[in-house]
Amino acid sequence: MSYSELSITDRATIQVCLSQGLSLRAIARCLSRSPSTISREIRRNSEPDNDYQAERAQASRLKHRRFCRPKRKLSIGSERFRLVEYLLRRYLSPEQIAGKLRHMNLPKLEDAYVCRETIYTAIYALPVGQLRKELIHCLRHGKSTRKPRRGETDRRGQIPDMVSIHLRPPEVDKREMPGHWEGDLIKGKGNASAVGTLVELSSGYLILAKMHDATATSAVEGFSAAQNRMPLAARKTLTYDQGREMARHAAITQNTGVAIYFCDPHSPWQRGSNENINDLIRQYLPKGTDLSLTSQEELDAIAFELNMRPQKRFDFKCPIEVMNELMAKHNEASPSIQ
Repeated sequence: MSYSELSITDRATIQVCLSQGLSLRAIARCLSRSPSTISREIRRNSEPDNDYQAERAQASRLKHRRFCRPKRKLSIGSERFRLVEYLLRRYLSPEQIAGKLRHMNLPKLEDAYVCRETIYTAIYALPVGQLRKELIHCLRHGKSTRKPRRGETDRRGQIPDMVSIHLRPPEVDKREMPGHWEGDLIKGKGNASAVGTLVELSSGYLILAKMHDATATSAVEGFSAAQNRMPLAARKTLTYDQGREMARHAAITQNTGVAIYFCDPHSPWQRGSNENINDLIRQYLPKGTDLSLTSQEELDAIAFELNMRPQKRFDFKCPIEVMNELMAKHNEASPSIQ
């Protein structure tokens, strides 16, 4: 059922029912309302002596209604609206107007800035008439209606043929078998450079992969090269977020044999090991660093230092030791991890 406010008739009914000594639930049944609605109305609008009067309650509602929403920044007739109207008639776009207002020094009009969405909203909220028609005509496309900016499907960067983390083999969560990885990108200054990070779940073993940028092509090259440095038995699954750099994940699987699973949106805890190791990597590659200047040899040195770091969960063994022990335990004919 849709919500509707109490009317003056409803409030008069409440006053009469109270005078007759009816309970809140009985009044609610008379009005087909929730008892909490009646209780809240009486509590808000009764006098200190618990006297409830319909006319006073209605007046109180109208008074509070006037202040329930902030005053519009662009109301017809205001100086700011006239300024925006003038600039629109000079065929400036709302975005250009917003940028110009930000830098204008207007002593008579303090805080003149409004964003472009406020300008668009003010134009399309105008009542039907000549002014609305003229201002819409000043816009570049001049459409009579505007589509909402929210609620539409974001088609940018959708990843084809994703396999959910919820379909991942149960053995991954047990962290007993080597070969299951979590991956991510850390980005450099201005998001213009990136480094791929891969951490093995059963041992905490880390690989860093140099990327030319954060594109899908670079991800295929970087992650494929990094995974192929490992023995085949240590390449089983990779869990990743829904970053657009993984749009070509099928090519990585084809190059390496690694099955890739994707986390739910906005769920970093589903890759907790990788999130934790990224914090350690940032001690060596702080935010704002130009990662394009870091060579693969330097990244390997950072990874080696972290792989030699004792970890409490392994009784203070380091990831290299644990990884070698796991590989030996499962009788994999492969060289030791260095």
